[in-house]
Amino acid sequence: MHSTLFVAVDTDTLIRTLLLGFLGFLVSMLITPVYTTLAYKWQWWKRPRTATTTGEQATVFMKIHNAKPKRKVPTMAGMIFVVAAVLVTLCFNLSRTETWLPLAAFVGAAGVGLLDDIINVRGDGTGIAGLRSRIKLLLTTLVALVGGWYFYDKLDVTGIHIPGMDTPMHIGWLIVPLFVLVVVATANAVNISDGMDGLAGGLTSIAFGVYAIIAALEGRFGVAGFCLTIVGALLSYTWFNIGPARFYMGDIGSFALGTALGVVAMITDTVLLLPIIGLVFVAEAGSSAIQILSKKLRHGKKVFKIAPIHYHFQEMGWPQTKVTMRFWVVGQVCAVLGLIVFLLGRYI
Repeated sequence: MHSTLFVAVDTDTLIRTLLLGFLGFLVSMLITPVYTTLAYKWQWWKRPRTATTTGEQATVFMKIHNAKPKRKVPTMAGMIFVVAAVLVTLCFNLSRTETWLPLAAFVGAAGVGLLDDIINVRGDGTGIAGLRSRIKLLLTTLVALVGGWYFYDKLDVTGIHIPGMDTPMHIGWLIVPLFVLVVVATANAVNISDGMDGLAGGLTSIAFGVYAIIAALEGRFGVAGFCLTIVGALLSYTWFNIGPARFYMGDIGSFALGTALGVVAMITDTVLLLPIIGLVFVAEAGSSAIQILSKKLRHGKKVFKIAPIHYHFQEMGWPQTKVTMRFWVVGQVCAVLGLIVFLLGRYI
């Protein structure tokens, strides 16, 4: 059985959507020197953690960190693409049904990350270097809960699409806890992945890029434009974040990106595709979870040399650039695979 997909797009709409990506890049580039001046003037230096999530000394992490050339690198650079995406969306792409929710979640999660980064910058460089994990989890959950309520009550979404099924599966109010689970899990997975120069920026650019295609195929050009705005702003950020990084995005960036990605997956009704498109994020978060469980259940024994898994490969002897670029390749392959599954599930 063969199916044909016809996509009719108004030229003006397509150009406008693509221009949003260019504007995201341009505004981000213009903001970068302002951020850089402030960051170096006020010394927003990134302070590495000295303790693991489970409380013991992060000896392997400190070994990796100490092997790097000694230089001070500012954090909170995520505010560059956050501000750029917010300005472009508010001015050119604000829609109650398509962009209010991802934009609000993006800003709310950025606020949580900013608080964590401020504590990190002002800290003494010991311990976990930021907010406690439980507090961050609580705050991101509150942001997701408000978003889930809006998704259910205001956008009137009560079902999810299962690939291969003709009609969505109705789950009623359970869409709210599902929304919270997806958004919080994605926010933390992206946050965990932000550990090497260029890694998180490149991976999230890939994910938002394929979601822009999916949203456009669904006729949700507001969502597609929002995704492209983030892609454009991220490409500008990644230009300066590729090793050796001029600055780091910090939690303000990683939490904002992960939260928005989870919301976009819910809005496009492709939540079951998110683990495929974001398989690298799943592997990063999964490796950390496995490591923690192993140490708790096996009396301190570890599965990986260090978690998350990108540090494991580095400890094995891979240079940072090799880890980053190979993870980008895997991310691109997974993004294409996710797009194929989307087409098979919706149009075949």
